[in-house]
Parts: sequence; C-alpha cells; structure tokens
Amino acid sequence: MKISHVSLIACLIFSTSAFALSTDRNQPVYIDSDSQQLDMQSHKVTFLGDVKLKQGSINMNADKVIVYRDAKTGAVKEIEGYGKPATFSQLTDDGKTLHGEANELYYSMANDQLTMIQDAVLSQDDSVVKGNKIRYKISTQTLIADGTNKGDRVSTVIQPQTMNQK
Repeated sequence: MKISHVSLIACLIFSTSAFALSTDRNQPVYIDSDSQQLDMQSHKVTFLGDVKLKQGSINMNADKVIVYRDAKTGAVKEIEGYGKPATFSQLTDDGKTLHGEANELYYSMANDQLTMIQDAVLSQDDSVVKGNKIRYKISTQTLIADGTNKGDRVSTVIQPQTMNQK
C-alpha cells in the first residue's frame, strides 16, 4: 500500500484561510430522494434514487445515501453516499468551493472528516488531488491520500496562486 501524506500539499492547494463554512455543522440536513427506508432499531435511514442532500453549504449527490443518528441525542453521526460517482461540495468561509467525488463518500460529523474511496478526487479552484482513497479533515484542512493497492499512485496538480496586482 503506497501512502502519500499530503498535508503540506493541501496547504498549498487549499489556502489556510479557506476553512469550511463554520456554520454548516449547526444547520439542519435536508434530503430529497426517490424513496427512503427507516430502521428505527438501528437509527439508520437509507435514501435511494437520485439523492440530494444539503446541510448549510454542504451538498451531496448520490444514488444511495445512508444517515446514521445517535440513539441518545438524535444528532446525525455519519452520512454515507454511494454512486458512480457520488459528489460532495462545500463552500469555505472565504467563498471558495471545495469539490469531492468518489464511488463511496463517508462524512463523519463527529470527526469533521470526509473519506472518499474508489476513484477519489478532491479539488479547489483548479488544483486537484486524485487517489483511490482520500481522507480530508475539513476543519483543519489536512488530507491523506493513498493508492491503496500496490502500484496505485496518487496524482496531484497544484496551480500557481493568482496574484492580485494593484
């Protein structure tokens, strides 16, 4: 397994002032789908067919989304999205948009982490990180990308910063 720790690259790609929109985690979660299945015992809701999820500036589109809630508080603990690909986007406090896509998306609210598996891509502006698995800690803007299988590689494109000239 080839692992590439790209926290330094992430700092170059995603500027340090570009934290995820700080109010997102306090917003309600809205989900539209073709159908849903509720399992009250496991506190799990499965949404099927052209699923569109929104929480503040967070958007997720997938063929299937599973939402896990905390049994005691009812708070959303984790959101899983599956598609070919499933997509994720979030506005940052400085107005930039972070885009992610993969066949599997796992968004842990408690850890504030997005894990993307299989054909994963994370981009902001024109800078891009691609790998089989990308874990992105949203609040601290750190990421780890790896190829998972022997011979798989992680690809990164870093665009030059545009300079404001007066």
